[in-house]
Amino acid sequence: MQVQHHPLLGVSLGTARAITSYRFGPDHDPAAPKVYIQASLHADELPGMVVAWMLRRRLAELEAAGRLAARIVLVPAANPAGLNQHWFGTQMGRFDMASGQDFNRRFPELGPELAMQLKDRFNDDEAHNARLIRAALAETLATRRPATELESQRLELMKLACDADLVMDLHCDWEAVVHLYTTPEAWDRIEPLARYLGSEAQLLADVSGGEPFDEACAAAWRYLRGAFGERVPIPLGVTPVTLELRGVRDVSHELAARDAQALIDYLTHAGMISGEAPPAPPLRHPATPLAGCEYVHAPLSGVILHRREIGETVRAGDVIAEVLDPLEDRLVPLVAQTEGVLYARHWTRFATAGMLVARIAGREAARTGDLLVP
Repeated sequence: MQVQHHPLLGVSLGTARAITSYRFGPDHDPAAPKVYIQASLHADELPGMVVAWMLRRRLAELEAAGRLAARIVLVPAANPAGLNQHWFGTQMGRFDMASGQDFNRRFPELGPELAMQLKDRFNDDEAHNARLIRAALAETLATRRPATELESQRLELMKLACDADLVMDLHCDWEAVVHLYTTPEAWDRIEPLARYLGSEAQLLADVSGGEPFDEACAAAWRYLRGAFGERVPIPLGVTPVTLELRGVRDVSHELAARDAQALIDYLTHAGMISGEAPPAPPLRHPATPLAGCEYVHAPLSGVILHRREIGETVRAGDVIAEVLDPLEDRLVPLVAQTEGVLYARHWTRFATAGMLVARIAGREAARTGDLLVP
């Protein structure tokens, strides 16, 4: 195991932070596949941080046993800037307090820049083209000069992941069952991971909007395939996935151990770890389009009284919750408009008017635009 520290641009005199990464496997062999795993990019989402801690121990054991067939880079705390944000005892880890920006948005889109650089250098060898793209990604990111700590954090994370074959970003929701986000192209490769994790909702989109981390890692490859794919072979390049490991309060040894083992089983199944993986369990629910998700909002302020539990399959017309206004003696039902898995809901029990209360993974695409915005 190699430990590296990646300094960030200091936000003020006398302050300095750094991202810490752990490297495992045949790091001397650039031909070996690379896996990049990070946790807590939203700094107040802690289940993934505990999973990463357990993975660090397991990967060190597997490395000592000579079982790692891939280079693996692990970042247990991907957002040191957000970890430092506290407001009257409450951690504020989702949005940068200086800019108001979501820590998991606005990662750089490098596709057009790489297209100009590489348009005359591709040939008919897919492996050659992949090496060109990975080298160009690393070189382009190395030339960027961030102006803020937030920009430098985004750049350092992209540098760590830009040459990976598999990128896993570990998150969680307010209250939720395990679910994941990936692209339609990557779904065949990610489907066994959904099985091992017991994921209840598999949400697919080519472009979800806002440039989140996992999508940004794959965006250049997708852009180049669109620009040149009819003339030269350009592979998928990177398999991206965001894993939502239940809710913010689901932090325990037992759950983290279960999830860490699922990731080890998947990497073994994928040939990144030598050995025989256990059979993957049945897929709990089929993949559905992210554009099919229904976001249920409160039409008024009041106390939220949930009527259905996360993980349940609901149908159009079902009352999933009620909002109580005790001053006007009103009890307003929140009614599902689509059939699907109720995979996440807000952890608070008091709604402001217009607040997002719950999300349902519907089967038919019905939304357009920025699909991550409720």
